[in-house]
Amino acid sequence: MASGEEEGLFDFLPEQAAPERVGGGLPRLRFAERMQTRWRPVSLDGLLPDDHRVRLVWSFVEGLDLTALLATIKAVDGRPGHPPADPRILLALWLYATVEGIGSAREVARLCDEHIAFEWLCGGVGMNAKTLADFRVDHGAVLECLLVDSFTALVRAGVASLDRVAQDGVRVRASAGAASFRRHSTLQECRCEAEKAVHDLRTQLDTDPGAASRKQAAARRRAAEDRERRVRAALAVTEELHAKQQEAARKEAERAARKAPQDAAADAKGEAGEPASKKPREKEPRASTTDAQARVMKMADGGFRPAYNVQFATDTKSTAIAGVSVDNIGSDMGKMLPMNDALAGQYGTRPRQHLADGGFAKLDDIEALAQNGVETLLRAHPKVAAVANAWDGATMGTIAALKGLHKGPGQVKVAGFDGAPDALQQIGLGWVQCDVAQHLYKIGHDGIATAIKAARGEAVAERIDTGHAVVTSDNVKQFIVDNHLEKFMQ
Repeated sequence: MASGEEEGLFDFLPEQAAPERVGGGLPRLRFAERMQTRWRPVSLDGLLPDDHRVRLVWSFVEGLDLTALLATIKAVDGRPGHPPADPRILLALWLYATVEGIGSAREVARLCDEHIAFEWLCGGVGMNAKTLADFRVDHGAVLECLLVDSFTALVRAGVASLDRVAQDGVRVRASAGAASFRRHSTLQECRCEAEKAVHDLRTQLDTDPGAASRKQAAARRRAAEDRERRVRAALAVTEELHAKQQEAARKEAERAARKAPQDAAADAKGEAGEPASKKPREKEPRASTTDAQARVMKMADGGFRPAYNVQFATDTKSTAIAGVSVDNIGSDMGKMLPMNDALAGQYGTRPRQHLADGGFAKLDDIEALAQNGVETLLRAHPKVAAVANAWDGATMGTIAALKGLHKGPGQVKVAGFDGAPDALQQIGLGWVQCDVAQHLYKIGHDGIATAIKAARGEAVAERIDTGHAVVTSDNVKQFIVDNHLEKFMQ
């Protein structure tokens, strides 16, 4: 090769001309054939990545002692009965579903047919929503014991501890609609209708066994009996609520009787006593025919829906959950002591410190925890000079905690947020020094006015600032008047 000359690797090959298309025929293509049966040698384990976290879930479940679950299985060697699904599969399915933020049995059952991770857990074992739901409902006590055992193992390994726990609650939507709540009188009518439906079905089957297949007849009968059972449960709840109403009315009457002489003496001296509170109209108790234990609660978005109050106690070191409780009381007040007692019963020792926001604070709880050697946040820091609260529920809890420490008004500066009437009242009593409040009346007024404009097709602002105010002892009375809060003040 001469100096300065460069040739490519394939420069010596002749150029190939692309053939010209001859004629007007259609192009030949390979089309998808999806109806063709194919045999593919593949395993579920081969389709799942080696580092998929569902493998960690299964490894964890394999290490659990499920003797209590296995003891309930009736299909054993030497005896008849269809073998049920391995409890480890059901537990792993729910555990992985929880990790993925799924709580519906129907959704888990669907994923068992469509999602490789859930298919891998099933390993060819058939699954349906009823089996999944029954497992979760029927074995609640066993699952709680497994939680305790797992946390105990973390404590022994030094990963977690009960030195300090933090408690908080969340309202979980119940599987009941607002329309399912009925008054006691209406529930009695529903019970009569349900009893008649069950009787008619039984009569129909007795007189004409061939009217429907056995499977259809059994399904209809189960549905009618389930309806009757749920109505009876709702009736029992309304009777219980009515008894509580009567007990509350009796206590209120006793308080009024004890206070009457004091009011009479004040009137005789010409002193203006507290205005008589208007007796609220007693409402007939209501219960849901879908879920009798559900109660209407205020949710995080401000709306009111049937729900349950789920409480969690978490180790602040590892963020592992040490305890869980569920009830149908919407308020968090008074739930510290029961949770602490439950932890002591499960683990044999109490947390040294129990942290919770002001909404949990109850004087009796704080004193009982102190007697058992448990510190609340204010007891752990007795020299605290000020407490700022993100909402006025916590503000009222802070005041209760300060009273439990025998602190007087103003000894610890307290700031609130929301402008709630009970917190504004505490400003006048000296417990709260300031409260950052929104203009509730203006929020409602401007919100309705904006909605009307939007309905008319008029242009509205994307963001409307209704302002705020810092309420202190100097302007609290005027703020109450300006925002029309007088009727909410006690």
